[in-house]
Amino acid sequence: MKVLLVDDEVELVTTMAERLSIRGIEADWALTAEEAVEKVEINEYDVAVLDVKIPKGCGIKLKKELEKKAPKMSFIFMTGHGSEADFEAGCAEAGAAYYLVKPVDLSDLIQKMEKVVKEEAG
Repeated sequence: MKVLLVDDEVELVTTMAERLSIRGIEADWALTAEEAVEKVEINEYDVAVLDVKIPKGCGIKLKKELEKKAPKMSFIFMTGHGSEADFEAGCAEAGAAYYLVKPVDLSDLIQKMEKVVKEEAG
């Protein structure tokens, strides 16, 4: 599985990428929407994990842009803001079945990534 992590918190995405790599999951990261688009244009990812609030953009809008470039890629949102109910409603509206609230539990992230990839393939 290959995953793209998008969040403006450098320490968060680099640590998550490293911890996923240790578990055999190829992980790449981007700090901005622009950087994420560039990476998707040159790499194939199974899953993108997007922060809802990113500099100069929004994770939900970014999802729509990335879907055009990589229609088979699955998406999971994460946030450190707002209530779970508000966030869940926004993700459902954006077409993402899964979301995580920061701080992200790595086991939960892996479980959701495996589920979303399996659902996309099935």
